[in-house]
Amino acid sequence: MRDGLSLTVDEVAKRLNWSSSKLSRIENARIGVRLSDVRLLLELYGVDEGHLGELLALTQAATRPGWWLDFRDDIFKGLADYIAHEDEAERAYVYESQLVPGLLQTPSYARAIIASGGVVQPTSPRTVERRMELRMRRQRVLDKADPLRLSVLLDESALLRNVGGAEVMNGQLRQLAEWSRRPNVDLRILPLERMREPVISESFTLMSFPVAYQTELGDVLFLDNIYTSEFRDDATVHIYRLTWDRLLSSALSAEDSQDLVLRTAHTKWQIYGQTPTS
Repeated sequence: MRDGLSLTVDEVAKRLNWSSSKLSRIENARIGVRLSDVRLLLELYGVDEGHLGELLALTQAATRPGWWLDFRDDIFKGLADYIAHEDEAERAYVYESQLVPGLLQTPSYARAIIASGGVVQPTSPRTVERRMELRMRRQRVLDKADPLRLSVLLDESALLRNVGGAEVMNGQLRQLAEWSRRPNVDLRILPLERMREPVISESFTLMSFPVAYQTELGDVLFLDNIYTSEFRDDATVHIYRLTWDRLLSSALSAEDSQDLVLRTAHTKWQIYGQTPTS
């Protein structure tokens, strides 16, 4: 339909004030689509009223909401969009400067982080549990038939930061070491004593996607802040990919990273009576 009007993806996206990435994913059925978005597209393409209602009815019947929409009342702005991309991604590159990434968190660690937000914005115990359940549900992307390939660059400070107490931290670091043994998970620690360039404090995630219907989908970038995730699919993505590569050059090997995680669990967060493991 778009081809018949000689409109490019960029031209349509600009007219609708969308990103080109969003339009490409809609056209290739890589993300769910709202009826309001379909209506905007059909009106732009000049579909007459007689067919408009029929096509919208078909769209409504075919729409299958993502599982995360069951948590729509409990999540922050932008998170649903992030999870939708995460669910479709082939690879994810996560840099975390403060905390263990959500995909590798234990329930106790996740609960402690989520509950801590109540200091700024009061949160009910039910909402804390719901958000924790959502975070655990997201981890299934690492277990599916064609699992997400996850690469993580984690600042060593995250291993030392007290989240929930010694028992929670000990359990989290031990589980983190277990995750790192999976063939689809590559964990690298950025040691505090090693100089690195560039020096950045913000966390970010880069995602890449499989080819769909002979169409190559571009990488996307998410920047985290206190209340939402900022989505980018422009030239900024390339800058952050270069940043990832430079940071990776300062990280420990996979084996040394695993050793550091376990050593920190045994020394910094040792639980009385617990037998150290390797």
